[in-house]
Amino acid sequence: MDTMTLWHLTGWEFAALAFAALLVGFSKTAVSGANTVSLAIFAAVLPARASTGILLPVLIAGDVLAVLTYRRHAHWPTLWRLFPAVGVGVAVGTLFLVWADDAAVRTSIGVILLLMAGVTVWRRRQAEAADASRASDSSEASDSSEASDGGGASSRSGRVKARSYGVLGGFTTMVANAGGPVMSMYLLSAGFRKLGFLGTSAFFFLIVNVSKVPFSAGLGLIDGRSLLLDAVLVVFVVPGAFLGRWAVKRINQRLFERLVIAATVVGGLQLLLT
Repeated sequence: MDTMTLWHLTGWEFAALAFAALLVGFSKTAVSGANTVSLAIFAAVLPARASTGILLPVLIAGDVLAVLTYRRHAHWPTLWRLFPAVGVGVAVGTLFLVWADDAAVRTSIGVILLLMAGVTVWRRRQAEAADASRASDSSEASDSSEASDGGGASSRSGRVKARSYGVLGGFTTMVANAGGPVMSMYLLSAGFRKLGFLGTSAFFFLIVNVSKVPFSAGLGLIDGRSLLLDAVLVVFVVPGAFLGRWAVKRINQRLFERLVIAATVVGGLQLLLT
């Protein structure tokens, strides 16, 4: 890992990382997937390959705060369905990191960010179409609002979908800590309401991110020096999480998602073009 770069951050670079850490806390308790912006900032300020290891403990800190906030709303059958496929994706992502140099990781992160932005746009349009369909029949809308979280995932097609999203989510989270949009799309398509969505994703990412630590350490992406920087950055995760708790019922979701998508596209293009 390029420790010289880590220890010679300028004031603006550190401020950017601190803002990214605050955004991690906010995304974990308010808008899942918003930390793709944090990913882009970390990869722009630090060496791309090293940035994945630096960001991981910061994400875990956000996951802990999210679990403490929404632990009662997790849907464990969905989690158990996802974990085997996620493990396969993490293993594939680890093998990729063994092979890939910094330039390949940087390019991969850029491509993944652009892909996730596209996925998010598609997800929003699907959700809007579903809302329009429900609005055409108010009684059906009432019945839908009472549907159990994740209930549609028990069919054969649901299991196939869970495995597909699990593998992709495991790979993207291992290579670029970018599994959030993938899993967000899966949970929304499975019919999760807001609290069930936040509680299930909180436990999912805490367990998956903690399981990635040995792999990242074995690849040299986490060491004592990186953890010291993380210890400083984690301080900024806490106010971000409290801000997210305050904003989750007040935020204009549509506007914020548009800003996140725009920032993600800019970050992805920046990584691909530099």
